[in-house]
Amino acid sequence: MKTVTVIRHVAFEDLGTLAGVFHQRGLACHTLEAGIDPLTPEVVGDPDLLVVLGGPIGAGDEDQYPFLRDTLALLQHRLAAQRPTLGLCLGAQLMARALGARVYRAAVPEIGWQALTPTLAGQASPLAALIRPDLPVFHWHGDTFDLPTGATLLAATPACHHQAYTWGAAALGLQCHPEVQATGLERWLIGHAAELAAAGIAVTALREDNHRLAPALEVACRTAFDGWLASVGL
Repeated sequence: MKTVTVIRHVAFEDLGTLAGVFHQRGLACHTLEAGIDPLTPEVVGDPDLLVVLGGPIGAGDEDQYPFLRDTLALLQHRLAAQRPTLGLCLGAQLMARALGARVYRAAVPEIGWQALTPTLAGQASPLAALIRPDLPVFHWHGDTFDLPTGATLLAATPACHHQAYTWGAAALGLQCHPEVQATGLERWLIGHAAELAAAGIAVTALREDNHRLAPALEVACRTAFDGWLASVGL
């Protein structure tokens, strides 16, 4: 059985819809907790797919969160070997850093629902079901990154030009959160209550958007990632 190793930073930012996609394709998942479990290449080994999920810390915060150094080294090892790797939000930012790109504070944070504008490469990619102007996807980030050298841009938003990219044959990074589900997002509203209050975002309005828009995103996520996994041999 092929395997997926998942690096998770906070419990409520989990695989969401992707858990079902992996299960349907016969992929066995193993989750490592960042900051608790060792994340060195020697310990993690060589799973068929490595997934680095999102989280509320910054990709450059290794002085405060030393485990990020191990995550970056692990990603550099995976990417150099051209092994299938998926980064979501913080994971995409860490992938960009591992590839030598700069990660920095965005001009404005993106929290909520916003459709992606595809590039020509995005329209032709397996993620075309997800990257389209009529499908709002979920965002929760205050940082952005430069496009790594050699990467192909797939999608943008007005506030964040580098939303999705591929690098090499089997690495994919997405700044947005295509994996979220309506029920799971309630835990985000609780876990990020202080950030929402500081940003002046109304929880009730965001909750309504979550329940209205998440079902279509779940369908698109299943279609897109089923295609992407097939494209990388999984």
